Amino acid sequence: MNLTDTVRRVSSSDRSSIQGRAYYAVYGLVLAVSVSLWFTAIRYPLGLDETGSYRQISSGFSEIWSRQNITFPAYSYILWLSAKILGTSEVALRIPSVLAMLGAVYLLYLAARELFEPDIAIIASILFCLHPIVIFESIDVRPYAFAALATNAAILILVRLRRNNSNWLALLLGLSAACIVWFQYLFTAIVPAIVLCLFVVKNGDRKALWRQAGVALAAFVLAFLPVIPGLHYLFSTARAHVFELAPRLGDLLWTLAPGFLPLIFGMTALIAAVIARSDQQIHFQRWQVLLCASLALIPILILYGVSVGTSIHMFTPRHRLVAIPGIALCWALILSPFRSRAVRLLFCVAFVSITAYPYYNSPLLRGHSYTWKYALEAAEKSASADNAPVLICSDYPESDYEAMPLDSAKDSPLFAQLSYYKLSVPVVPLPRALNDEAVRVGSRFLQDAARKHERFLAVAVKPSYGTLNWLTQSAAATYSVSNMGEFDNIAVLEFVPRSVVAASR
Repeated sequence: MNLTDTVRRVSSSDRSSIQGRAYYAVYGLVLAVSVSLWFTAIRYPLGLDETGSYRQISSGFSEIWSRQNITFPAYSYILWLSAKILGTSEVALRIPSVLAMLGAVYLLYLAARELFEPDIAIIASILFCLHPIVIFESIDVRPYAFAALATNAAILILVRLRRNNSNWLALLLGLSAACIVWFQYLFTAIVPAIVLCLFVVKNGDRKALWRQAGVALAAFVLAFLPVIPGLHYLFSTARAHVFELAPRLGDLLWTLAPGFLPLIFGMTALIAAVIARSDQQIHFQRWQVLLCASLALIPILILYGVSVGTSIHMFTPRHRLVAIPGIALCWALILSPFRSRAVRLLFCVAFVSITAYPYYNSPLLRGHSYTWKYALEAAEKSASADNAPVLICSDYPESDYEAMPLDSAKDSPLFAQLSYYKLSVPVVPLPRALNDEAVRVGSRFLQDAARKHERFLAVAVKPSYGTLNWLTQSAAATYSVSNMGEFDNIAVLEFVPRSVVAASR
C-alpha cells in the first residue's frame, strides 16, 4: 500500500467519523424534542384519577395501605416520598412519573441495542417517546409510568438472557415481571408474552432454559403473592369499575400505528427502494421477529379480546401502554432493512416534526385530562358567601353500587377531587347515575332545603346530567334554577328559593 492510498483511507475514515457524529447529534436533538412534548401540559390542573392518587397519600404514610382500593400501594409510597421532598403542587406530583418514563426510555434503548444497530435503537426509543399514550402517561399522577419502567426492565433482562445463563438474571426477570403487576394489575397481560419470549430467546439451550425458567417462575410467584387479594377484589367487582364503551377496531389500529406513522414509513420505504442496490436483500432473524411481535401483539390483543367479548371493557388508552414498548420495537424491526443511515434519519426527523407540530400549536393538546378544579372553584366562590351546601355527583362508576357517605363525603374515595381541590362548605354526595340511591338522597335533601328556604348548588360531569335535570324538575315548584356555566364539561347549577327571588324584586 503506497502513501497515497493510506492518506485516502485515513481521510475517508475521518469523514465517516465526522458524519457519524453529525448523525448522532441530530438524533440527540430529535430525542430532546420528543421528550419535550411531555412537558406541554405539565402545569395543567390534576384530573380526577390524579386527585385519587393524591388522596391515597394525603393522610400520611401510615394511612396509605388502608386507603388502597383496587390498586397495590407500590406507587403510593413512591409518590408520598416524592411529595415529602418536592411538595404537592401539580408539577411536583408529576415529577416521579416523568423520571420513571425517562428511565423506561433508557431501558428500552438498551434493549433495542441488543437487537438492532445503534441508530435503529435510538429510533425505537423516539417512537416510544412520541406515542400519544406515552406522552399522556409521562406526566400522569398515576402508576402507569412506573409500570412502563418495570415492563422495559423485564424486556431488557429478557433479551440479555439470550447470551447469559445466569440464575441471578433469571431471578431478576421474575421479580421485574411481578413488579409490572405491582404498579398496574391489568399489565398482567404482558406476562404470557414474557414467558413465550423466554422460550424464544433460549431455544438453542434447552437445559439452561428450563433451569432459568424455574428460577424466574419461583421469583415471580413469591413476588406476586402480595397482589393476589387486590386482583381477587378487582375481578370479583369487575362490573363496578366499567365506564368505557366497547372498543372499536380503529382503536386497536391507532394504537399499533398512531398518527401519520404509516404514511411516513411508506414514503421512507419508497425513498429507500429508489436508492437501494438491486442486490440488497432483507433478512430478519426469526427470534427477533417472534420477540418483537409477541411483546406488541399478545398484551394488546388480550385487552382487546376481553373488552370486545365481555362486558368488562379494559381497552382504555392507559392500559394499552403495556404494549407500546413492543410496538416501538416492531417498527424499529421493520425499519432496520433500510441500510442508508440518511434514510433512517430522514424518517426520524419527518415523524418527529409532524408529531410535534400540533402539540406546540394546538391549545387542545396542551391540556391533560379534564379537571374538576375550575368547577369547584366556581362553586366555592358562590357557596362560601352564605355557606350554601353543594350537591356533587360522583365521577366514579363505583358510586352507583354503594351507599353515599353522608358524613364523610369530603374524605371519600368516591369524591377524591375534594381531597386536592377543597370545598369549605357542606357537601351532599350523589351517585354518578340517576338511580334509586340518587333519588333517595336527593329527595331527602330537597325536602330539608325547601323547609329551610336554603340556597344550594349542584355540580356534575356530563354522565350525571340526568341527575341535574331530575333535581331541576323536582325543585321547580320552590326553586329558581340558573346555570352558572360549564367548566371543562362539568356543570354548576345554582338553586335559589323562589321566595328569596320574589323578595329581592
